[in-house]
Amino acid sequence: MARYTDPKCRVCRSAGVKLFLKGTRCFSPKCPVERRAGVPPGGIKRGRRSSKSDYGIQLKEKQKLKNLYGVMERQIRRYFDEALKVKGATGETMMQLLERRLDNAVFRLGFTPGRSVARQVVSHGHVMVDGKRVDIPSFRVRPGMVIALAGKALKVPMVKMNLEKKDYVAPQWLERKAAVGRVVRLPNRDEAETGINEQLIVEYYSR
Repeated sequence: MARYTDPKCRVCRSAGVKLFLKGTRCFSPKCPVERRAGVPPGGIKRGRRSSKSDYGIQLKEKQKLKNLYGVMERQIRRYFDEALKVKGATGETMMQLLERRLDNAVFRLGFTPGRSVARQVVSHGHVMVDGKRVDIPSFRVRPGMVIALAGKALKVPMVKMNLEKKDYVAPQWLERKAAVGRVVRLPNRDEAETGINEQLIVEYYSR
């Protein structure tokens, strides 16, 4: 499957917010979003461009969501179509489906500093779900599932560093002890990414 391979910091600068695509670098003074505040790729400061159309605003929000969770266009469209069939708010359901991805759960459990690292850890077969190795980042977790890191993952520097952090607090839909986590219940909207306006994305796909 095709993946974005250009500099990830350009994506954050284009979105105007941190998407935490570079792990620990995002929390350091080297983060370009902080060093080049208000200046997207191309060098033109925000506010000097003409106002965007409704379509442009919706498209930008959809792109932000894709980059945040590290999914491709076909995947995000599939999540929307699935959420559309579920009773309730389509946007909230779509966000819940994205939160239930295995790579996101690994990130939320504090095993890795970012989703891109979590996706790599999963893809390399370093994650066990209910005692079985799962190497599919989009695998959907369910309440009661136990997520654990395999032995080799504990030797990955970024994983080891994250596990040693004392200030980690798991979201209420997850619980963690050392390198083992459990899905307590389904996540709600407040526990998903708060910097996303999912209604704009629903409007984009409902055109």
